[in-house]
Amino acid sequence: MSLKKFLVYIIQSVAFWMFAFFLYIFIKYNGLEKELKIYTDDILNLPEFEYYQFALMLGIIMGIFYAIVEFLFDVYFSKKMVLGAGILVKSVIYFALIVVILSILSVFIEERIDIDLPNERGWWHKDPFFWNTVLYFVASSIVFALIKIANDKFGPGVFLNMILGTYKKPKEESRILMFLDLKNSTKIAEQLGHEVYSKFIQDCFIDLNSVLRRYEADVYQYVGDEAVLTWTTKKGFRKNNSVNLFFAFIDKLKSREAYYQKKYNYQPEFKAGVHCGKLMIAEVGTIKKELAFHGDVINTASRIQDLCNTYNAELLVSQSVLEKSLITLKYEAKLLGDLELKGKIKTLKVYAIANHKS
Repeated sequence: MSLKKFLVYIIQSVAFWMFAFFLYIFIKYNGLEKELKIYTDDILNLPEFEYYQFALMLGIIMGIFYAIVEFLFDVYFSKKMVLGAGILVKSVIYFALIVVILSILSVFIEERIDIDLPNERGWWHKDPFFWNTVLYFVASSIVFALIKIANDKFGPGVFLNMILGTYKKPKEESRILMFLDLKNSTKIAEQLGHEVYSKFIQDCFIDLNSVLRRYEADVYQYVGDEAVLTWTTKKGFRKNNSVNLFFAFIDKLKSREAYYQKKYNYQPEFKAGVHCGKLMIAEVGTIKKELAFHGDVINTASRIQDLCNTYNAELLVSQSVLEKSLITLKYEAKLLGDLELKGKIKTLKVYAIANHKS
């Protein structure tokens, strides 16, 4: 994983935990002084400002450590450790962190507001504030984890759009679609068997996922050994993202050739078809809700990918993609002709794209 992704982890985590602990202090202390005046005439002067400072510091420190732990688990342990074991280990780590951080911050707060706080060794055993904080942290962690799971499930930004109801009614958008398919999949599946073949596909898509963010792509869906990727036209044409991703993925697979040969005795090769145009996006389903794309663009992109075998090509794109992008500045584009696509009446100009390095 890249440094950029780690920094995103940090920013998201710190922002969330600053907000979470700020809200915690607001709920706990807002209006408390007025409420206590019902029972006493003494001037209380509760240091609310310092409490909020405490909350923000706790949020920053906890957010940084939380991001580091989550990042390390994602990189090094998520593939090796079952979910339940991962949650248990992280819970122990977070519990220890809360004890240490609250102990250190309590000393700092004690000096600021000149109040003797219970921060001696083992103070947290019977301290209600500590256990309230732990329970709040657990609840907030669950919320954060669910947001992350939903964001991973639907794709970056899609979950927010679904919350806002952006696609509750079908919405027209201009999109680029890439149908990416494994070559010789039937032969490989027969040779490896379904269990090993499934692991083989998993590894291929892990390598695909490692380059998605760099080229601003979203996964529309996985279907067997095929992945359907999508971009808004702005993101897809920017810096040739929709084409550069394909060759970056191919390079990634080649860089891991020794791994694939040793584990599976096969080097994965993929072919792809790319097309762009307007389509409709809508929320569908109630039991398993997701975003669905409707329109001719999907069928056309799929049919273009089907032609890869016919013309022995790695990557085929439609004329509309070629005209709106900067493909020819970096790659060779060969016109295959006005081709008939299966199930379509009109012909379409299709180009084979080759990398100069190949």
